Amino acid sequence: MKYVQWVLVAIGSVLLVVVVVGAILPSAYEVRRTIHVDAPPDRVYDLVVDTRRWKEWTAWNRRDPAMAVSYSGPPFGRGAKWSWESKSEGRGSMEFTHVVPNQRVDYRLAFPAFNLVARGALVLEPARGGTDVTWLHVGDTGSNPLKHYISAFMDRMVGPDFEQGLANLKAAAEKG
Repeated sequence: MKYVQWVLVAIGSVLLVVVVVGAILPSAYEVRRTIHVDAPPDRVYDLVVDTRRWKEWTAWNRRDPAMAVSYSGPPFGRGAKWSWESKSEGRGSMEFTHVVPNQRVDYRLAFPAFNLVARGALVLEPARGGTDVTWLHVGDTGSNPLKHYISAFMDRMVGPDFEQGLANLKAAAEKG
């Protein structure tokens, strides 16, 4: 009987530590990556502002070519929206919320399974005969201390996908 009590105390202690540490972790996160593209901003912008062209360069579409994708709203620019469902990449939607031609595309991203909503942007700045492209993604996981672990690891989880996507975007834009 004492063995069972010790096991229960140990499990309870571990769970308490996990919750306490989660409560201390921040709920907000930011992922940011930048790449230089040897192409003018308008060429990069054309690949970014059209939701249908994201499959040409994002890591997620390349990982699951069978991803079910549906589009709504205008074909590009503010209000353009796409939703996806994938066994490996999950289910979500993205809508462009603000667009500045050849400079910036802001978006709202939703993952219903995790009850997460985030926002982000692709920012294009002329630089060194080409374009510096910054992909920024920010969000907040809320007050649930267990979701704070998602915030703590978001850069490590999503950052490599941003790097791969930007590398693919660079190749597509430079190819013309």
